[in-house]
Amino acid sequence: MTPNPLLKKNEWGWAIDPIGFRIALKEIYARYKMPIFVTENGIGVREELNENKTVEDDYRIDYLRAHIEQMKLAMEEGVDVIGYLTWGCTDILSSQGEMKKRYGFIFVNRDESDLRDLKRYKKKSFEWFKNVISTNGKQL
Repeated sequence: MTPNPLLKKNEWGWAIDPIGFRIALKEIYARYKMPIFVTENGIGVREELNENKTVEDDYRIDYLRAHIEQMKLAMEEGVDVIGYLTWGCTDILSSQGEMKKRYGFIFVNRDESDLRDLKRYKKKSFEWFKNVISTNGKQL
């Protein structure tokens, strides 16, 4: 695959492509004619707690909103999407065993070399996604 120089990328070079997400949903559905359950949709970002013990992760909200909007368009265009999960709800170790890439709505207070106190703190995206769920995606 050739990288698209017009797409934004995260620090690790992962392309942010909500329109490509919709295209992929449509192509997969056209090929297999089976319902789709989206799993592990999210963005890894380097984050730290602020003085209020939260993370103002508007970039995560923007990422998820754009992808959910494109998923809804795919559904309007006939794709049978039966579920959607983000990656993940809490910060977890990446496949390389690092905590640098944080994915969740809940900050876990640790890093690669220090477990700190392992307390959990809700990020701004927590309440946003809670509202998305409670409105069944009507309020993005």
